[in-house]
Amino acid sequence: MLTAQNSITINRPVGDVFAFVADGETAPRWRPAVVSIKLKSGSKDSVGAVYMQRVKGGPMGDVPADYEVTKYEPNRRLEFRAVAGPVRPEGYYQFDDKGGSTQVTFGLSCEPSGMAKLMGGMIAKSMQSEVACLAELKRVLEGG
Repeated sequence: MLTAQNSITINRPVGDVFAFVADGETAPRWRPAVVSIKLKSGSKDSVGAVYMQRVKGGPMGDVPADYEVTKYEPNRRLEFRAVAGPVRPEGYYQFDDKGGSTQVTFGLSCEPSGMAKLMGGMIAKSMQSEVACLAELKRVLEGG
């Protein structure tokens, strides 16, 4: 099992941070690997929302990486699982109110199968890069 996790404190109220992250269509503003994304089905603010997403895939060009929201607890937790693409991670965002600021923790896990097992190192590196994007989220939300 491959895992990656990162946490950061953002100087914005938890409601603002949660709303921004929960709206998957904001991803290109803070996740550089996202080429395109749009809500495919469901509601942006509920379990079952599916986002059609394409991400940079290295020498193969961009690849599908659609995901479904599997847990939606406003201002507390958001969980998802990939439903398309060569790698199918599961992930979460945890939001903790720190008295006007918000601590965000972003975690990913993946059990590569088939041919993806041969790319374990590359997948792990990609997961680390993805959770490191919290620094860009902080910059965007703090207006830096």
